[in-house]
Amino acid sequence: MSTSPSASPSPERAEQRARARNPVGGHVPVAGGLAKVGLPYARELGGETVQVFVANPRGWATPPGNPGQDEAFRAACARDGIPAYIHAPYLINFGSHTEATVDKSVASLRHSLRRGREIGALGVVVHTGSATGGRPRAQALAQVRERMRPLLDELTHDDAPWLLLEPTAGQGASLCALAEDLGPYFDVLDRHPRLGVCLDTCHAFAAGHDMAAPGGMKALLDELVEVTGEGRLKLIHANDSKDVVGAHKDRHANIGAGHIGAEPFGELFRHPATEGVPLMIETPGGKEGHAADVARLKELRGG
Repeated sequence: MSTSPSASPSPERAEQRARARNPVGGHVPVAGGLAKVGLPYARELGGETVQVFVANPRGWATPPGNPGQDEAFRAACARDGIPAYIHAPYLINFGSHTEATVDKSVASLRHSLRRGREIGALGVVVHTGSATGGRPRAQALAQVRERMRPLLDELTHDDAPWLLLEPTAGQGASLCALAEDLGPYFDVLDRHPRLGVCLDTCHAFAAGHDMAAPGGMKALLDELVEVTGEGRLKLIHANDSKDVVGAHKDRHANIGAGHIGAEPFGELFRHPATEGVPLMIETPGGKEGHAADVARLKELRGG
């Protein structure tokens, strides 16, 4: 009696599995409405995940949002299986020596976290900041604990977003650039259960992690898990770098067009630490460039 060979998974099934492991999408414009503008833009990119601003990224305003757009956005993301994230404003710096800046940082991040719950976002990304005014790093980290830790304690609802720390490219007196820097930052925040990491590949490369070298991406991800613990990597900003490794310059390039190159992103998809982690592009080129980068990452993902 003959036996039939095992049926191979269909291309559609393989694509579904790949999407479930690593949804790929990008940061989208939302002026005119989260659901009305942001989601159509994401669909035109072929995006499977989305990141938005809910306030001016270069200001301190804390707008209330539009309840109708919030609900439409939340419902559409839930219906279509699109994980959503918020990027908090760039001005936030919990290590600042200026009291007014720290007070505004608290208000701004609290606003982003509240809006995250309102729109169904899974996480809120915030840059880890720097120690300004020549103050010691330890003093700045103590201030991070004093002012940021209470915000984590406010995340008491089951649908509250994660607070995702995004290390910087290492400019100036950065508090967190290399993977090892996340250890002290996590420690001062008591390794809170709602604290996670957003890894920006361009930032990490600029800070000194040579992912273009053989095994470089694996080494970075291994170290990240060792420093923060398993399950803390929640989002990846997938950006190539216009500058060489260790340049401490935050200049994004399209996937495969910079000094990181395409293959390390393929290595990223194969690492166990990235299981279930969405990839978000923040690359140049407008809609056309964004769509090409989303397609390139899907190709490297294998579906």
